[in-house]
Amino acid sequence: MKIKDILGQGRPTLSFEVFPPKTEDNYETVEKAAREIAGLRPAFMSVTYGAGGGTSRYTVDIAAALNNEYHVPTLAHLTCVSSSREKVHQVLKELEEKGIENVLALRGDIPKDGRTAHDYRYASELIREIKEKGDFCIGAACYPEGHVESANKTADIGYLKEKVEAGCDFVTTQMFFDNNILYNYLYRVREKGITVPVVAGIMPVTNVSQIKRICQMSGTYLPSRFKAIVDRFGDRPAAMKQAGIAYATEQIIDLIANGINGIHIYSMNKPDVAARIQESLSEIIEQA
Repeated sequence: MKIKDILGQGRPTLSFEVFPPKTEDNYETVEKAAREIAGLRPAFMSVTYGAGGGTSRYTVDIAAALNNEYHVPTLAHLTCVSSSREKVHQVLKELEEKGIENVLALRGDIPKDGRTAHDYRYASELIREIKEKGDFCIGAACYPEGHVESANKTADIGYLKEKVEAGCDFVTTQMFFDNNILYNYLYRVREKGITVPVVAGIMPVTNVSQIKRICQMSGTYLPSRFKAIVDRFGDRPAAMKQAGIAYATEQIIDLIANGINGIHIYSMNKPDVAARIQESLSEIIEQA
């Protein structure tokens, strides 16, 4: 099923992201976690794509298993900055052959060595090509706080508009910890005529090391309320996990109460975290 049709039903949806293993040795562990999350029957699941396409085979394999064996609509990530046009066409062909209808088109991070392929520079170019290659539902990323490489937030929204005009059907946000940031962002993108569904990306932070990585990579704003949780419980893993799940759950409740129906959880391959959030929201999702 295409995600644009799922999002178009006008009711709250809960979906989860998983990421493939970096090596074959870990494949079974990751596949098991993905299977357990699929057992929660989310609206859909996304499967990430390694830098430079290094885990692309695992991405396709896991996405196909979720889609065809567990009957959960699947969104396969596809990055292009380090991929040749030939590689992109190969992955799209594999996805089509395995019945996967949804692709999240991303530029991807610039490799640490700075070496990139030369066929694509921007996600909008990848989106346009996917649109021409097959009947895929295409998603894209958006950044409520602005992409770290954008000159400013206005420029960043301009890039988002280019993605939509290239043919993306919906967008998913980078993680955020203050819902007001999303509400302000939605006002601005709607004002610019961007009308595609915006899915809110939520990260349940269950350990302090996650916070450090998040801040280093994206400069995400951490509200004082969230910092207080980290300061109080950060050195007690069980308490931090419970507090992080509770914080994410409260975020989601507020989003749904304010009319944000699409919620995507960055699960970090943790079925127990996914299950606890879903259980806390079961009546809200059902009756909203």
